[in-house]
Amino acid sequence: MFEKLGSLIVKRKRPIFILFLVAIFSAGAIGTSVFGKLDSGGYNDPKSDSAKAFEYLTDVFKVKDPAVVLVVETPNGVTDPTAVATATKLESKLKNEVGVGSTLSYWSAGGAPTLKSSDGNSAFLFLYSEDVEWDNVQGLGKRIQEKYEGKFENLTIYASGTGVFAHAINTKIADDLKLSEAISIPLTFILLVFVFGGLVASSMPLIVGVSAILGSLFVIYLLTLVTGVSVFALNLITGLGLGLGIDYSLLIVNRFREELHAGKSLDEAIKKTVATAGKTVFYSGLTVVITLAALMLFPLMFLKSFGYAGVTVVIMAVLGALIALPALLAILGKRIDKAVVRKGALKPKEDGRWAQTARFVMRKPVSVVVLSLVILTVLAAPIKNIVFSQVDSRVLPASNPAAYAAQLITERFPGQEGNPIEIIIPTGANKIEQITKYTQEISKVSGIVRVGEPQILGNDVRVVAIHDMGPRTPAAEALIKQIRAIAAPDQTLVGGVAADYADTQIGIAKTMPWALTWIAIGVLVLLFVFTGSLILPIKAVILNILSLAATLGLITWIFVDGNLKWLVGDFTTTGSVDTGSIILVAVVAFGLSMDYELFLLSRIKEEHDAGRSNIESVATGLQRSARIITAAAGLLAIVFASFVLSGVTSIKMLGFGVAFAIILDATLVRALLVPALMRLFGERNWWAPNSLKRFTIDH
Repeated sequence: MFEKLGSLIVKRKRPIFILFLVAIFSAGAIGTSVFGKLDSGGYNDPKSDSAKAFEYLTDVFKVKDPAVVLVVETPNGVTDPTAVATATKLESKLKNEVGVGSTLSYWSAGGAPTLKSSDGNSAFLFLYSEDVEWDNVQGLGKRIQEKYEGKFENLTIYASGTGVFAHAINTKIADDLKLSEAISIPLTFILLVFVFGGLVASSMPLIVGVSAILGSLFVIYLLTLVTGVSVFALNLITGLGLGLGIDYSLLIVNRFREELHAGKSLDEAIKKTVATAGKTVFYSGLTVVITLAALMLFPLMFLKSFGYAGVTVVIMAVLGALIALPALLAILGKRIDKAVVRKGALKPKEDGRWAQTARFVMRKPVSVVVLSLVILTVLAAPIKNIVFSQVDSRVLPASNPAAYAAQLITERFPGQEGNPIEIIIPTGANKIEQITKYTQEISKVSGIVRVGEPQILGNDVRVVAIHDMGPRTPAAEALIKQIRAIAAPDQTLVGGVAADYADTQIGIAKTMPWALTWIAIGVLVLLFVFTGSLILPIKAVILNILSLAATLGLITWIFVDGNLKWLVGDFTTTGSVDTGSIILVAVVAFGLSMDYELFLLSRIKEEHDAGRSNIESVATGLQRSARIITAAAGLLAIVFASFVLSGVTSIKMLGFGVAFAIILDATLVRALLVPALMRLFGERNWWAPNSLKRFTIDH
């Protein structure tokens, strides 16, 4: 297949490359309009009890969450006549704003005590959007914040709520992306020039990377027309697009040069490159696709979005590296070595530092394995302190107005008035006595501030319970489990933000075994088909798990315990990490580790199949691939490390976690553990039953 593809590219190189450029520029022109259509939510399980309760609230009770929550601060108390007059004037003005369907405040609700702060100097003013479309909710939050936050006559206004938070986080991520790209792209290009040794060759990864990003934006734009997509997915598209563009281009260009320098004609060099490095890119990309596709199994739109984005950008990078890049190389020919700045990079050495390192490691394999495992264990140790939660306003910098307003609400208002526990009893109108006993039991639960009177609408009953803890925390999850353990009327649904969080954690826990099984089976089968060995796939998965444990341990030490802020930048320490973000880091890091595993095993197997001994095939394979792996890992780490500059904690964690995992994998694992274990297993590395050999590929 790959030989035929190489022949086709040689014959049709110019039309193929021109068609590719037209397709990518067209995709980019449409895809860049995706930015206003992305969602900053997506942390709930749509099939859970809390989701059903939400449907009852919106469809039957006509209750909806406010798009904007204003904290109105008064100088002389909320009952002061001047404050009352100004607040009434403010609310009247807000009612006439475009997009505002209705309002509710302490003053218009007749002095409702739940809408007043504990010190009596502040009160809530809720704005409800007349349109539930995400774009319009964000737009309303933006307009209200820009127009009203600050001073309004003798009042001080602080803006919070879904619309304001969505606008704040979207704006922050967009700004952070610009900063990240402004730093990572020029720095990456400079390092590419050093690695490739020439200006022409060093531009190849950027062509593949940028085209992967533009193509992915187009696909994500199409997805937003039929489903929700998280704004956070943009960071993965950028990071993986540039990173895999670098990885795959390094592999393709390096092999192309190797074949040219070996004396092959241009056409033969292209064919050989596609047949060898191209095959590795294809299977490597397939491994990453299988791994990232596991994210689509989770019920959260947040994680599904990363699955959509990850799978798309990997496919785009593979297509660019497998079709467009060889076509361009066929056009350039020996001009790929033009504009040389470092002659030593043009021709790879047959025997050098990496081969010597491999031979040294294989002389002392037991010592290297023991020392490596000790290091990984020490790094993994803090994982025992990991605590899971969910994204809230604290992912923004503490100085951000939306985060400040949310903190103000937490400090000044008793209970979570804006985040109540919603209890729905369908057909409960004839069970009032039973419901009363039920709510009395709920009021006794630690953490419940008050329980409201039952509200009857037709045959359905609604009860509101206010708690005093953050709704997206382990404490809130425990509270919901306690409430659900109380004997309740038939068909009772417990909803609200805290229940939504609890159901999300439960949904993740139920999905996790299926996702892990999918990844394990998919990767093991694919590596077996690629290597023809049963030992190497199992060993690769185990090593990746150890590397991943070390990465998660360090993430816990930094983002849960609050260490090393001088390196990663300041963030609000909450004592927990977002569950979805941790899953994302783990899956992306695991997928990229397998990427490098295939790079290395591909060359080792090629040498072994050529008749070299186990030791020599490892040494030569490492010499010919480690330079690429190290360079690719370093450049990819820079791309993701630039996310550490983000003010959004979950993006900062993603950048640090993936960057560290990549560096750890390319150094300790690939350069030391893999050669040491290959030496210990010897020829058994390549063992598989003869009956299964027909399912493997030739190299």
